[in-house]
Amino acid sequence: MSQESISIEGTKTRKPLSLPWGAASLKWKIGASFSGLILLLGALVIGIVYYLTDSALHRQVDLRAVAIATNLSDASAAYVSRRNTLELDALIAKYGRLNGVAYAYIQDPKGEIVATSLQPFPSELKDLTGIERRTANSRVTTIRGKSVYDTRVPVLEGQLGTVHVGLWADSVQADVRGTVLTIVGLIALCLAAGIGLSLLLASKAIQPILELKASADEISRGQLDTPVTIQSNDEVGELARSLERMRASLKAAMIRLSRD
Repeated sequence: MSQESISIEGTKTRKPLSLPWGAASLKWKIGASFSGLILLLGALVIGIVYYLTDSALHRQVDLRAVAIATNLSDASAAYVSRRNTLELDALIAKYGRLNGVAYAYIQDPKGEIVATSLQPFPSELKDLTGIERRTANSRVTTIRGKSVYDTRVPVLEGQLGTVHVGLWADSVQADVRGTVLTIVGLIALCLAAGIGLSLLLASKAIQPILELKASADEISRGQLDTPVTIQSNDEVGELARSLERMRASLKAAMIRLSRD
């Protein structure tokens, strides 16, 4: 086999170099461990906050829709009983112009449309039975290709009809998404600050060990005149004092040997 073929085979079997965990510096290990823990806890917190906030905001939207429909029901009861179509049209138009409201309309007990903000009235909304019109409820429907949260409230317990208020799903989801993303962004910012702080603390914590390593390197090279000056009351301080005693003992032994 030629030398060229051996070289080619050696190139094919050569594995890419990788940096194992054991070869990483202590500073990197501490920083990576704390950063990983912070990211893990942060992701868990973000998931919980996103779920709870999203659910809470949707409940608030439902309550807002019910409040609008209830107010419209109370305000329209007298006009419906008198069949005052002019006042009903003005009232319905007022509620139909509210922010995020897709439509508002009133049905009589037979299901006929008394007043509506939609012209022409969509056929998708004409699918409720008489029993359903007497109860308050919410559903998701589609108007002209767009999703709508429909909320109905009976007028005088259904004796005069039913009020319907629809909220655009896109508007509701945009409001919920904007609020949730703002909260998640603030949490992510706190996580980034926590990671930066953990790296800074790791750097501060490892500094005495690096100084101790430098002193040990000098002693191993025979430089015994420089004392170990690390002053602390923790384990690193005890190790520094032990290293200083070893340096002093080695220096004294070297002096005795030179005299002999």
